[in-house]
Amino acid sequence: MELFKSRTHVDFMSRRWLFLGFSALLIAASLVAYLVRGLDYSIDFTGGTLVELSFAKTPDLATVRSTLGRVGYQDAVVQTFGGDRDLLIRLRTRPGESSSVAGKILGVFRGDPQAYPGVQLRRTEYVGPEVGKELRNKGILALVVVTIGILIYVGFRFEWRFAVGGVLAMLHDPILVVGYFAISQQEFSLTVIAALLVIMGYSLNDTVVVFDRMREDLRASRSGDVAGIFNTAINETLSRTVITSFITFMVALALFIFGGPVIHGFATALLIGVVVGTYSSIFVASPIALWLGLKREHVLKRQFVSARDRNDGATL
Repeated sequence: MELFKSRTHVDFMSRRWLFLGFSALLIAASLVAYLVRGLDYSIDFTGGTLVELSFAKTPDLATVRSTLGRVGYQDAVVQTFGGDRDLLIRLRTRPGESSSVAGKILGVFRGDPQAYPGVQLRRTEYVGPEVGKELRNKGILALVVVTIGILIYVGFRFEWRFAVGGVLAMLHDPILVVGYFAISQQEFSLTVIAALLVIMGYSLNDTVVVFDRMREDLRASRSGDVAGIFNTAINETLSRTVITSFITFMVALALFIFGGPVIHGFATALLIGVVVGTYSSIFVASPIALWLGLKREHVLKRQFVSARDRNDGATL
């Protein structure tokens, strides 16, 4: 499927310093926002009180959130737990407040028996910040492990200059997403960590498709003009990139509009990630590989070594 009727001839590489400078500016702004404002961590990381309630009939989540907001718990996270009639409510509280908060919430719902009939308190529990710190550290560790694994894979699959360009472009995307959350002070939860991992995978997949076409064109071309070959490869894959990104963006938009507050942060991160991931696969990864001095001879030498290894294996 082709989006454009004829092949485009956009000279991306002639503007590579402009794009790299723009990306560097965005990364710097994101880091400054993170260092100055920090992130508004959810109770997944800061700790808080868990209140589990059961109802005689299925409650409306929007109405429950509205009721909690009227009594001062606007940041309460409400989600079904087990069955449709069981709710898990998470709130930011201090140690020693769990019992009083649970009693207050139970009293609010019991005060409106028509809207919330047969409400019962199942469980109340305080989760300390130590658990949240451990979750945050494990999330960071997951990002680091994924980055190292991808660097090894791309370096083995292509060439180390491609690997560095791909990984730097991949890191470019979650940094900008985190910068947005720091600037907007939107709640940063475990679902956002999950979204960052998805974004990294999506960005790398898009970059590898472009790199694969570049490698093929470098091997087939008789010219040593790497910048021109890069332009050709990007233009050849441009339809695929735009179509894939548009479809993914529409899915993320549907989650953002209809997914509800529980996955709002996840959907927001995906929306931003799809846009910056598409941008980085074209305007960041390839210019970095070119800046590192990638030449046609490097790819041809890698092809020769791979072919020789295969022949040696066949001989054995």
